[in-house]
Amino acid sequence: MKKVLFSSVIFALLFGLAACGGGEEAPQAADEVVDDGVRTIEIVGTDDMKFVVREAAEGLVTGAQAGQYLLLEAIEAAPGEELRIRLTTVSNLPATAMSHNLALVELGTDVDAFARASITARDNDYIAPAFEDQVIVTTRMLGNGETDTITFTAPEAPGEYDYVCTFPGHFAGGMVGKLIVQ
Repeated sequence: MKKVLFSSVIFALLFGLAACGGGEEAPQAADEVVDDGVRTIEIVGTDDMKFVVREAAEGLVTGAQAGQYLLLEAIEAAPGEELRIRLTTVSNLPATAMSHNLALVELGTDVDAFARASITARDNDYIAPAFEDQVIVTTRMLGNGETDTITFTAPEAPGEYDYVCTFPGHFAGGMVGKLIVQ
């Protein structure tokens, strides 16, 4: 009887560990760095509603120091250049209060109207359906510690293309920048 009870306890412990994830592999990083020749720009979205970078680099227009980061004002690109943007949110707040995305829009888009309309599009990652045809590319909405990567080709037409965070209040708070194609 003791052997049966002991075997049952061991079985229950092993089953419990397996059910709790004890035997699962660590999840693979969705955004591993790939050396494929595509210029990768690591951007951070912060609690002060700014796009920032860790360090200056060729093709980035940076501004004032923002804590341990530099304010990202613009990205310079050649027409047709392939770019990869990896956005990470760093926040001390819950995702419902502080999340970020990066939405790059077509030349000539009324960015103010786009941002105002997007405030109410919660079910669409705060991208207004009426403006979806003017969005070149966008990351998903990201809470603290989350990262999303987008790879795209810069437009062929030279100009200054706006990118913004569409989370409510962030555009008005200055979470904006330019993709300068020249």
